[in-house]
This record gives sequence, structure tokens and C-alpha cells, in this order.
Amino acid sequence: MTARPAGSGPAAGLRWANRLADRIPYAPVALAARLFPAAVFWASGRTKLDGFSLKPSALYLFQTEYALPLIPPAAAARLAATAEHVLPVLLVLGLMTRLSALALLAMTAVIQIFVYPSAWQTHGLWAACFLIVIARGPGAWSLDAALGLDRAAR
Repeated sequence: MTARPAGSGPAAGLRWANRLADRIPYAPVALAARLFPAAVFWASGRTKLDGFSLKPSALYLFQTEYALPLIPPAAAARLAATAEHVLPVLLVLGLMTRLSALALLAMTAVIQIFVYPSAWQTHGLWAACFLIVIARGPGAWSLDAALGLDRAAR
């Protein structure tokens, strides 16, 4: 714990608190920013599959509620199910992390714009996590760092 700085008043206390927060290592912050939205996408992906097959209910949702422009429902359902299984695993492992976060950010934007535009608070939280990882990297607790694939991760 750092000693409280000399001086008084709210400004001195705020500077002390900010210096204390500056000591939080980035590795656990990055891990949290990778782990929590990955869990949401993984859980969503699990609802779309029965073993290795697309559930009829998932296809139905892409034909009705999740209908996207330009992409046929069957292709969109398969792409989403694949992305929701592969990208969260890569994100949690911290492998190809920035690219995985960027892809999930794009998926979040599609969901926000075309599927659930009123859920901007939730999508904003996911986007904030992805932007942290894209901007600052996966952190030291990642395969990208261990393999030397992301200089910022070291």
C-alpha cells in the first residue's frame, strides 16, 4: 500500500487513489476482458448445436428473429455457431487474441444493429471489453505472450 501523499483535500486523495489504481497489473484486467464476454458467446453457441449438428430451433431463429440482410439464414446460423465456439476459445487462451476480439466486436455490432438494437447497454459492455483487448493486447497471461506473438502482451 502506498503512503497517502502530503497535502490535503479531495485532489490529494484523488491523486493517491489514482496512483494506487495505476499499480493494478494489466494481466488480470486483460484476462477478465477476455474471459467474461467469451463466456457469453460460448453459452450462446452451445444453444445452437446438438452435438455437431445445428438445432432446428437455431435455424428457425435465424429465419425469423435473427434474420440478417444479405446472408441466407442457414449460412448465418452455421457461421454464428462456428464463430461462437471457436472465437471464445481463442480469446480465453489468448491466442490470436486481437483478431478474435475484433471478430467478436464485429459480431456484436451485427447483433446490435440488425437483431437487438434496444440492447445497447449489454452490447456496449461486450464492446468495451473487446476494445480493451484490441487496443492493449491480451496481457501477459496469454498464449500470444508465451509464444511471443504479441509484443504488447509481454
